[in-house]
Amino acid sequence: MKQFKVLFLYPNVPMSTLVPINIPLLSAILKQHNIETDLFDTTYYFSGLKNFEKEKERLLQVKPFSIPTEYKTTLIADWRRKVEDTKPDLIAVTVVEDTIDLTLQLIRSVQGRNFEIIAGGVGATFNHKLLQSSGLFDDVCVGEGESYILDYIFGNIKNPYPGLANLNLLPFPDFDIFPDDRIIRVMQGKKYRMLQIEVDRGCVFGCSYCCAPALKSLYPRQQYYRRKTNDRLLAELKFLKDKYKPDYFDFGSETFLLRPLKDLQELMNRYRKEIDIPFWCQTRPETITEDKLKALKDGGVSDMQFGIEHGNEVFRKSWLKRTGTNELILRNMELVGKYKIPYTVNMIMGFVHETRDMVWDSINICKQINPKTINVYMATAYKGTWLHKIYLQEGFISPQSKTDQLLGGNTDMKYLYLTKEEFQGLQRTFPLYARLGETFYPQIQMAEKFTEVGNKMFAELRELFIKEFYQ
Repeated sequence: MKQFKVLFLYPNVPMSTLVPINIPLLSAILKQHNIETDLFDTTYYFSGLKNFEKEKERLLQVKPFSIPTEYKTTLIADWRRKVEDTKPDLIAVTVVEDTIDLTLQLIRSVQGRNFEIIAGGVGATFNHKLLQSSGLFDDVCVGEGESYILDYIFGNIKNPYPGLANLNLLPFPDFDIFPDDRIIRVMQGKKYRMLQIEVDRGCVFGCSYCCAPALKSLYPRQQYYRRKTNDRLLAELKFLKDKYKPDYFDFGSETFLLRPLKDLQELMNRYRKEIDIPFWCQTRPETITEDKLKALKDGGVSDMQFGIEHGNEVFRKSWLKRTGTNELILRNMELVGKYKIPYTVNMIMGFVHETRDMVWDSINICKQINPKTINVYMATAYKGTWLHKIYLQEGFISPQSKTDQLLGGNTDMKYLYLTKEEFQGLQRTFPLYARLGETFYPQIQMAEKFTEVGNKMFAELRELFIKEFYQ
């Protein structure tokens, strides 16, 4: 009997090299059922999408780095050849909203072949009507895909929302589906053999710009936020360490410090003894306690990331749906500094109702702390978020609005107080205002302008910033 073959398609943003967890996990599940898997990955191809990491470098959000490989320019030809050589029974594509157009382009290029095509992922979940109306897909998964993909293959689809996965019963991810050199990722100017590991799944918070609340609503009678037990997590880490020889782990968790203190202390104590590889994690400032920071430090944390998002308390609460005072943020970030843990903060600007003074509230809170780097994203109304719903109702975006990754926002956003170009000028100068002294403010204000003089000033200040903070 011919072995069933699934070809995964990963339409990724160019050179975004952190290997995702979903495809290796789904591949492992299929292999348990004697299903052959293969992959086509667009990461190293020129696809017309922006290079997200290089854009961050241009905007002074990361240390300058060299790309580990060159762009390939034969995307469509190589994709067609992969399909022809693999002869899959099923193509399974994972979609985020930023890559929908690329996904449709790739699928159209292999129309009419003798296989079925399904789509999944958060982009598919909240754009399923768009994907289904294209006529290119045999089915679209809404929600989590672990049980869905098996149900689809074996003809057992009963409802559009498969049940939530028990993380402790899932197989260890099959990173073999990616070439070994894809494990290399550049972070803070250095190259690492880095693997992402799913620590937990879901979120208990209701941020307006995030799809997590809408994902949670798909499962009203189930526990959406789930954690792996320490035994299960450490067994997986040991397996990955022994098999793939990583020198860095990326802990995939929306809010890692939600773990109870005793659970975290046990995990970090055992991690240091049994794994002892540097790791990165992210959390929210309001989850910080000194005991938890001490546990992380003892466990070998290398870097952290904190979502502050905005410096205006009232705006942060009303439009971002985030609680916590600036006093709490400053106090807890000072604790992070006490334990000498390098960290990045995430900030968002470019909201419809945001003023220049509000942007300065964000700049000022960053001036009072000492992050290693500052990510400055543009407010992006992804489908499924509260922000998308409100902006659509009030006419600030159209139903056809497209996203331009987190650095670019929505393509047709209408603003009340600043123009998009003014927001973009503040975005590129945000780190300069936050890290250079006030004597530079007149020059930085010149650098906000996308004129010959402004661009020249930005280039000069950018060079100064790199020498001061990145060397």
